[in-house]
Amino acid sequence: MFEHRTQPLLSLRHFIHRLFWGLGVVALLVSFSLFLGTLGYRWTENMGWVDAFYNASLILSGMGPADTLNTDTGKIFASVYSLYSGIVLIATTGILLAPLFHRIIHKFHSDTL
Repeated sequence: MFEHRTQPLLSLRHFIHRLFWGLGVVALLVSFSLFLGTLGYRWTENMGWVDAFYNASLILSGMGPADTLNTDTGKIFASVYSLYSGIVLIATTGILLAPLFHRIIHKFHSDTL
C-alpha cells in the first residue's frame, strides 16, 4: 500500500486520497462496531434502541456504560464489548495515523529534500 523508500514521494493529491481512504475504512469499522454494540445491548439487557445505542456509543468512545446492567449476560457482553472497543480504538488510530507517519519518515529518507 505504501511506496518504498526508493520511490518518489506521493503527490499531495494521492496523499489526500490515501487519507480519505483510511477515513472511510475507519468510518466503516466504527459504524459496524456501533451496530454490533447496539444489538448486543438490545438483546442482552432488553434495552430500547435509543438506550442501547447510547450505551454502545459511550463504551465505544471510552466513556464507560451509562446505565446499570441488570443481567449477568449483559455484564459479560459489556465486558467483552469494552475489550473489543479498546482494540478498535487502537486499530482506528493506526489506520488514521499510518499515512501521516509514513509520509514524514519517507520525506526524511528522500534524496529530494
